[in-house]
Amino acid sequence: MKFSVLTLFPELVETYVQSSILGRALEREVFQFETIQIRDFAINDYGQVDDSLYGGGVGMLMMCEPVYQAWQQVAGEGKKSRTLVMQAGGRTFDQAMAEELAEEDHLILLSGHYEGIDARVLAEIGAEPVSVGDFVLTGGELPACLIIDATARLLEGVLLKEEAWQEESFSSGLLSERQYTRPELWRERQVPPVLLSGHDARIKRHRKHDSLWQTIQMRPDLLDE
Repeated sequence: MKFSVLTLFPELVETYVQSSILGRALEREVFQFETIQIRDFAINDYGQVDDSLYGGGVGMLMMCEPVYQAWQQVAGEGKKSRTLVMQAGGRTFDQAMAEELAEEDHLILLSGHYEGIDARVLAEIGAEPVSVGDFVLTGGELPACLIIDATARLLEGVLLKEEAWQEESFSSGLLSERQYTRPELWRERQVPPVLLSGHDARIKRHRKHDSLWQTIQMRPDLLDE
């Protein structure tokens, strides 16, 4: 699988993806990753990629042609690709969508900045709006990182064990159970004895019950879906 990120700030995305678990998987060539600097396709020698809004308004809007040229560079590689634009009001990104995207061959993630991107180029390239929550950010780089992280970790070989993601929060529709490590007693707080029992069936039952309890307490909306 390949991730291509179109952005004005490639270093923000590169630093994240090339670090930790994703970075090690990238070194092992489990997936491919690249950033495209939209400013390389500026309309003049001054590096202009944005302009004022028609009809008035505050801020600047990213122009069609630089975005289109950057997109064409990666979309024309022969791979079947899917283009997402990081945009408030788009489809809300969740675990189900991450699993859906993990089946794709090539994801193109378009990160806007300023007031966003001219709507005409988004229509021309068939970009699907995706949101990571009901809040506003200064750019689409952070949402792009979130989508890459949640999607890439589902690919075979990124994590050491498949169970590492199959048993996590949201994969089963419930939140994860509470987890503990050494010492057994810390500031008068005891690890649940069942986790020390070595009885696999009881431990599994405890974790299932605690997972349900955590969901009821913190995300009851998940039980309504």
